[in-house]
Amino acid sequence: MTILVTGATGNTGRHVVAELLRRGRAVRALTRAPERAGSLLPAGAEVVVGTHTEPSTLAAALDGVTGLHITVTSGVAETGPELVRRAVSAGVERITILWGGYVGPAETAVAESGVTWTRLEPQEFMSNALTWAETIQAEGVVREPFDIPSAVVHEGDLGAVAAIALTEEGHASRAYNLNGPEALTTSERVAALAATLGRDITFERISRDQAVERFLREGVSPADADYVLGWHADPPESARVPDGTVDRILGRRARTFAEWVTEHKNRF
Repeated sequence: MTILVTGATGNTGRHVVAELLRRGRAVRALTRAPERAGSLLPAGAEVVVGTHTEPSTLAAALDGVTGLHITVTSGVAETGPELVRRAVSAGVERITILWGGYVGPAETAVAESGVTWTRLEPQEFMSNALTWAETIQAEGVVREPFDIPSAVVHEGDLGAVAAIALTEEGHASRAYNLNGPEALTTSERVAALAATLGRDITFERISRDQAVERFLREGVSPADADYVLGWHADPPESARVPDGTVDRILGRRARTFAEWVTEHKNRF
């Protein structure tokens, strides 16, 4: 059983690859950046160049594949249905899909594909804290407009859930809300970073308008900036309340933000 992982060198895809390899599965890692594969992926993955936003180019990548992991990005929202059709025609029997924040065309196509599928619905990743690294290094400060609790999930735990859904029974036609073991405000996450790094880090509230301006400077569209800030201003209950789904699927507790910080402290 060969499993194709799209976005394999990305924030979550590389964890899916690692977990599948750990479980002894043959993995084909699809990436637009093969030069990153050596530093981000463990040995054993078959690296192939390509992107799931161009399904017509993936005949060779899909050849002999029986499992598929899809990460929904803005491009896949439109091309997802074609990708699913081609995957099923190629013989894929099981699909996991990491949603794009809502059930769109790609997610719907997977659910209607006729093959075994599982939808992964993480709310907010612990790795979002990496966006603070630059100002922490330069100024010892984190600037955000909101200080609302969020049960952030470790991206490695998502990789483990995906690997289980792709290789074990009992997860067909399921949509899993995935969050972490504790709801932490932004200031509480900043405090955890400060404690582990052993330095003072200040949390500074900024206005929504300032946050929008920052997004625009980074090249984010006004619509996407508005969506992200709207979500953070009022996260759904599924993001704020730990529900234990990760624990139940993995048979262990979900990893904490403090553990994540310890793993990544060199990046701050």
